[in-house]
Amino acid sequence: MPNDNVVRLIQPGAFDDQLTEVLRNGARALLAQAVEAEVAGFLDKHADLKIEDGRARVVRHGHLPERAVMTGIGPVAVKQPRVRDRGAPADDPGHIRFSPAILPPYMRRSKSIETLLPILYLKGISTGDFSEALAALLGKDAAGLSASAIGRLKDGWQDEHATWQKRDLSARRYVYVWADGIHLEARLEDEKQCILVLIGATPEGRKELVGFTDGARESAHDWRELLLDLKRRGLDVSPELMVADGALGFWKAASEVWPKAAEQRCWVHKTANVLAKLPKSQQPKAKRALQEIWMAETKAAAEVAFEAFIESYTLKYEKAADCLRKDRDALLAFYDFPAEHWKHLRTTNPIESTFATVRHRTIRAKGCLSNRTALAMVFKLVEGAQKSWRRLDGHNQLPKLILGVKFADGLEVADKAIRQPATAAA
Repeated sequence: MPNDNVVRLIQPGAFDDQLTEVLRNGARALLAQAVEAEVAGFLDKHADLKIEDGRARVVRHGHLPERAVMTGIGPVAVKQPRVRDRGAPADDPGHIRFSPAILPPYMRRSKSIETLLPILYLKGISTGDFSEALAALLGKDAAGLSASAIGRLKDGWQDEHATWQKRDLSARRYVYVWADGIHLEARLEDEKQCILVLIGATPEGRKELVGFTDGARESAHDWRELLLDLKRRGLDVSPELMVADGALGFWKAASEVWPKAAEQRCWVHKTANVLAKLPKSQQPKAKRALQEIWMAETKAAAEVAFEAFIESYTLKYEKAADCLRKDRDALLAFYDFPAEHWKHLRTTNPIESTFATVRHRTIRAKGCLSNRTALAMVFKLVEGAQKSWRRLDGHNQLPKLILGVKFADGLEVADKAIRQPATAAA
């Protein structure tokens, strides 16, 4: 009699997840198709090559042994096609070899795993517990990442970060630069330390991580060291505009290193600072009044809204009014740049949005990381995030700024001059 009432229990380390298995099978099939397509393209490229008897020189030759590649959904088994060059021996310099870009010969881990590992490290997972943590996330076969393998990866990340910190910048130019000091809930040796971050916009409109080191958020000395290091490595040309929080020691350092660059204060930080000096009952109305300033279509309209705020709040809430008033020029600097860029220039969002993700992936834990190790971990996370950064809107305007074209109210000065008579005539 069958034991219909016997339920087989899932053993520790084993998984009964049909959805994950479907995903892995789908990934396996897609990967196989992609590699096969790459092989076909490689063979077509060499189709005209023949050996003496007229047969094709480069042909299919079975498969290499199956291997598992660790991915974000667990291990995926793959078989790489083998290609044979019948016209030259393997030790001949002219021997034709096939190495798929999708699946390099020695690949054992996808980039998603490379990103997952520093996240776990910053979460407080010890090196010895990585196998257990990965098995829980990706399946029991993920346990192949041993403590020693993790240690080697960590050392490699530190080396990558160190190399990146020394890279030549003589060929780089950044039209805009965003700066911020980011406090993480990572296990740093010195809790007073934060990560100093610079992100720049290239003349092509692409955002890049420019500077990245540990230091004190308020320290002009640490910011100066970072900026001077960039200059020593070849970044001689100052940006057209710098965007940062008004409380940073960055401004003192930047005025010394990049004295010709315009200054823009972050409206998100400024709004928070002003509202903090008002009672909660007044904050919603004040926030709308502040939005009327930075959302104005022209600098003149922004000035009117600015004065209206000062007049409304000075009598009862002088500290809030003074907080806004002291950075007046720097808060409205963006009006002298292309209108397409305003949404990028009014805040330090390129940094905040990136590090919001990093913050969510870090937590305080017992023990601590050396600043060097923590920086390497966070660097790997930012490096991965950088691949998804969007290009600036209106990037075709950036070369104009480099050439010295002036803008007013978001328009080229020449364009503005042409449009005004038309408006007057109407």
